[in-house]
Amino acid sequence: MTAVSTIGLVLHHYRPEALELAARALEWCDAQAVAGCLPKADAELLGRPDLAVHDDDFGPDLDLCMSLGGDGTMLRSTNLVACHGVPIMGVNVGQLGYLTSVDPDDLEQALGQWHRGELAVEERMLLDVSVKSAAATGASEQALALNEVVVERAEAGHTVSVVAKIGGNRFTRYLADGLIVATPTGSTAYSLSAGGPIVEPGFEALVVTPVAAHMVFDRSMVLAPSTEVELVIDGYRPAIVSIDGRQLTRLEPGESIVCRASEQRAQFVVHEETDFHTVLKEKFGLEDR
Repeated sequence: MTAVSTIGLVLHHYRPEALELAARALEWCDAQAVAGCLPKADAELLGRPDLAVHDDDFGPDLDLCMSLGGDGTMLRSTNLVACHGVPIMGVNVGQLGYLTSVDPDDLEQALGQWHRGELAVEERMLLDVSVKSAAATGASEQALALNEVVVERAEAGHTVSVVAKIGGNRFTRYLADGLIVATPTGSTAYSLSAGGPIVEPGFEALVVTPVAAHMVFDRSMVLAPSTEVELVIDGYRPAIVSIDGRQLTRLEPGESIVCRASEQRAQFVVHEETDFHTVLKEKFGLEDR
C-alpha cells in the first residue's frame, strides 16, 4: 500500500466539472483519513479557504497532486510540484487532455488504486531554464519547463533576432516570430504547430523549432539531451520569454536564456497501460486506411 497522508488538488478555473470532481476527491480523502489542500486561488474558487496553501508551500509535503482539468492544468501542476518530486495524477475535464490519464468517472477508482500501490509512475524530461537578464530577479532567474521554452517577439508586426549557441558555440542567427526549445512531451504542443517533429516521450532530446522564420534555414533540430542551448537576443528589439504558456520575463538585446535537460523529472501517474502511438492516433483523430 502506498503511504498517503496529503493530496493536493489543482483545478481548471473555468470548468464547473473540475469543482465537482474536487468535491468528490475531498470526500474520498475524508473517508480515507487523508488530508487535502489546494493552492489559494483554487481553494477560494471551490469555497474551501480552510484548505488554502500558498503556491510556494503547496508542493513540499504532498504525497500526490491531482490535476483536475486539461493539459494546461497539468502544466500548472507540474510547475507547482515537479521540483519536489511529487507524482501527478491527471483527470481529464479539458478538451485535448493529451497529458491526462484518468477519466472523470474513474476518479475514486484511480485514487483507491494509487492508495493500494497498484499504479505505476511514468517519468518525463524537464528543461532547466536560466535567464541571463539584468531585469530578472528571484524565481524568474531559474525555471523548469515540461513542454517548451519560447523566445518570441515583444512587438506585433516585427520579427525578433535571436542568436542560437549550441554546446557553447555560435550556430546561427534566427530572424523569426520566435524560437521554441521543446522537450519530447512538448513536441506535440506548440512545436508541432510550428512544424516541428513528434518525439516519443521516453526519448530524451531538445527540439529547437523556429516560428515563421524569415530565412532559408527554417527547419527543426533534434539535439542530444546533453546539449546546452543558449538563445541570445540580437539586434535592437526586445523579446518575451514564455515557459509552458506562461510569460516569464522580457529580454533586452544582449540578454539571453540557457536551456538544458534537468536532472529532475516530472512524474505522472499512469492509470492504465497505454501505447504512445495509440494515444496519438486517438487525440489527433487519425484513422486506419
